[in-house]
Amino acid sequence: NIAEIVAGDPQFSTLLEAVKIAGLADTLAGAGPFTVFAPNNDAFAKIPTDDLNALLSKPEALEAVLLRHAVNKTILGKDIPQGSNRIKTIEGEEIEVFNDCGEITITSCEGKAKVIKTDIMASNGVIHIVDTVF
Repeated sequence: NIAEIVAGDPQFSTLLEAVKIAGLADTLAGAGPFTVFAPNNDAFAKIPTDDLNALLSKPEALEAVLLRHAVNKTILGKDIPQGSNRIKTIEGEEIEVFNDCGEITITSCEGKAKVIKTDIMASNGVIHIVDTVF
């Protein structure tokens, strides 16, 4: 499942820590289906250290940030239509998923990220790796 993939892949160690602090490990291990736009360690490293530490110390705020990266359905990269697509996250925000000939970007009210790897399949959904926490 998604939680096991995140736990077993060193590029997601910061995400794993954040998921645990926010109390979302059981959610990501649940039945799903989910699509998770998963920030890797490089994405978290873009956040200034003091800001990241402050976020990691606030489980409710962290939960909101992480749920902005997740959708309650499985969306494969190849199934994202060309152009702009509005998708509602688990957190309730609508994000824009833009597909420009296979180059996929995500825009939320908090920022923009590029999908750098799509379609890491899990038993309860799919992970797409993003280069920025949004």
